[in-house]
Amino acid sequence: MKKALRKTANIMAGFFTLIVSLFTLTSCQADDAISRDYRCFFIFDTSLHPLPCQLTGILGNTGHFCTIEASHRDGYRQLNTVRNFDGNAETILITTAKENQPGIALGANNRIIVGTSSYDFVLIAYDGQCANCLSNFGGTSYPLSWEQGGQRLHCARCGRSYDVNNGVVAAGDPGRQLLRYMVALDGPVLRVWN
Repeated sequence: MKKALRKTANIMAGFFTLIVSLFTLTSCQADDAISRDYRCFFIFDTSLHPLPCQLTGILGNTGHFCTIEASHRDGYRQLNTVRNFDGNAETILITTAKENQPGIALGANNRIIVGTSSYDFVLIAYDGQCANCLSNFGGTSYPLSWEQGGQRLHCARCGRSYDVNNGVVAAGDPGRQLLRYMVALDGPVLRVWN
């Protein structure tokens, strides 16, 4: 009887160790998918920018993405966005103290891409620069442009194209997938960070 109990206890301990190990490996892999190479911290309050603001409009719509770049004009921050599906550009003035917090950073070269994947319906954020050129050539200016009706992002430097829905190389030489950032829509507030 004692031998059977000891064997059952050993099996249970082994099973518990296996579960904890798998959980730990899965957690590390998910965290490893987030790029830490370039600082990213962005907050956008959609309640301050209701529709027809195109950045607000793409959130939650599968297959819809925007590039986002920040600049300053007349003492205010402004966001320059370009939608993937029609190439429409829009400038959004950021005029409230809440939105003009110091420390906003948009990845490798002040450009990120945000949208909802049409594959798995999750919100995604990428760096707006080619991951392979950043890795292979140094510097930070390898901007991606929309192609194929906004379903791909193309790098003019290396010729690769990336699938916007999952960030993998879809055409050109094999290589790294797009650099990814954490993203969340908490009520009306969009946050992108690493």
